[in-house]
Amino acid sequence: MAPKINGMTTSYEPGRGPGPAKPTEETLNHLLGEHNMGGLATVNRDGFPHVSTVAYAWDPGERVVRVSSALGRAKVLQLARNPRAALYVSSEDHLSFAVAEGLGEVSPPSTVPGDATGRELLSMQPPLSGPDETLFLRNMVEDRRVVIRLRVSRLHGGGIDVTPQD
Repeated sequence: MAPKINGMTTSYEPGRGPGPAKPTEETLNHLLGEHNMGGLATVNRDGFPHVSTVAYAWDPGERVVRVSSALGRAKVLQLARNPRAALYVSSEDHLSFAVAEGLGEVSPPSTVPGDATGRELLSMQPPLSGPDETLFLRNMVEDRRVVIRLRVSRLHGGGIDVTPQD
């Protein structure tokens, strides 16, 4: 009997896994857009990857990943030294993934409630209004928040080709 993964029967032999899947650009954009958590990889001082779990916002039109961070965080310091970075996002069932690679840039910190950085951070959140928006913008200043913008030059991914059986 063939094994089942997420209710789908696979057609591979014992000891062999299913083959790789090659997602389309549309599929990769969809995967990035339907999630908001991923692993941001930057390059540390020794040249090794440094991976941080981050909340992000994907703008497929601009091909930009936005991440909220703060001055002094490792990823911010590492991007100042070496702007190369990648965001890894997995599907909920971990059968597919997307990787957005590019050069990262860091905004100036939010210094005045409602400044450009604070507004950009606000745009990455669920809608806020009134006192909640005012408090959010004030907190962005107090926390010295910045926006990391990963300008995606390469979008790729993969996964496991699990074909449903009739």
